Amino acid sequence: MNKPINTIHVWFDEFRLFVRLEDGREIAVPLNWFPRLRDAGGQQRKNWRFVGGGEGIRWEEIDEDILVEGLLK
Repeated sequence: MNKPINTIHVWFDEFRLFVRLEDGREIAVPLNWFPRLRDAGGQQRKNWRFVGGGEGIRWEEIDEDILVEGLLK
């Protein structure tokens, strides 16, 4: 069984979500992939938490969950 890939940092610019992985990689994906995040206010975007030890990211207020593995496919 492979070790899960975990996130250690999350941030945004106007059009993208950025994720830094524990192995040093950084991923940028368009916010358009996640309409609830795209439409959320800046403070709502900052209000996230890791789930599963970093395997996922959760935004409770806007009911958005992202699995890191899904960003890599």
